[in-house]
Parts: sequence; C-alpha cells; structure tokens
Amino acid sequence: MTSSTRERIVAESLRLFADRGYAATSVAEIEAAAGLSPGAGGLYRHFRSKEEVLASAIREHIDRTRRQVVDVLEQAAVYEDRPLEVRLRMTCQAGLAKMREEQDLIRVLFRDLDQFPNLVAEMREGIVNPLYDGIATWLEAQPEFEGSGEDWPAIASILGGAVVNYWLANESMYEPPTRIDEKRFVASWARLGLGLVGLEKS
Repeated sequence: MTSSTRERIVAESLRLFADRGYAATSVAEIEAAAGLSPGAGGLYRHFRSKEEVLASAIREHIDRTRRQVVDVLEQAAVYEDRPLEVRLRMTCQAGLAKMREEQDLIRVLFRDLDQFPNLVAEMREGIVNPLYDGIATWLEAQPEFEGSGEDWPAIASILGGAVVNYWLANESMYEPPTRIDEKRFVASWARLGLGLVGLEKS
C-alpha cells in the first residue's frame, strides 16, 4: 500500500529527528526526504509547524502501542499450554522487539523532548505506562500466579525496567552490559521472573 504524503512526512521527520536532532532538522530537509519539493511549503499543507509533525509522530506511536498491548493480551491465552518459563521468555523477547521498533522515537525522547514537556507527558501516559501496565496484566493473568497476591505493577516495573535498561545500554554503548548476549539475557530474565514469585527450579 502506498503511504500518504502525511504519513511520509511523519515517518521521515522522525527518522531525521533521531539521526540529526529536532533543532538541526529543517522543514526543507523533511520535505525533501518525504518526496516533496524542498522549501516549497508542502509540509505546511498538512501540518502547522515542525513541532506538530513531531507531536503527530508521537501520537501515531501511542495509538499503535495501545493496539499492540490489546492484541498481545488477547493472544496470550493461545500460549497457556506452554511452560511458564517459555512464556516469560516470549514476553521478554516481545519487549526487546518493541524497544527496537521504537528506537527512533526513543532517540528523539532522550535528545530533544526536554524542550517539549507536554509531549514527554504524552509519551509517558500513552506508551511507557501502558507497556508496564500490560506486563502487570499479563503476569497476573498467568494461571500459575492465580491468587498469589503479588504486587504485579511493582514486579512489572522491575522486569520491564530490566528490558529497557538492557536495550538502552546496548544502543548507547554499542554492546550489551558486560557483553551478555540477548539469548542469555532473555533466559536469565525469565528465571528472574520465576524467582520473584517463588517458582524457581530447585
């Protein structure tokens, strides 16, 4: 399916913001990357400003994240027959995949969004918190944990935070912490998940 001009502007602007920074990216550069005549005002036929383009990119990612969380929770029941440790590994792998999917947005967040506190709040409430809430909801829904009375939001903050930290360290330092590869990280993350609820193997 051919993307619309508006979609191309949003996608290319986010890529440029991630690579160069928001302030260093001109409207003309966005227009050229989106296949428009640079400097001819094509961007302004779809957006009022460069900031509105950034806000639209964030809101599109928010909408997609909400749909993904709902889809993952709906599909979770399909895998209930697999061992809990396998399900935990799958959840960790999904978290790392989500971080990779959002890498441009994350780069913009750390580089530029301090000048847009309202957009930071939108990302926090629209992407970050729903992901942690999704982990907590998923954990609580696992049959092995029924009636355990665990503080699932707190546990989700620990497990989710580990995924975020692993990906950020790998991204910013060009290798994972102490060179622990992703397979080892995922396996240990799952074991930690089991241990937090007292289900570690003897």
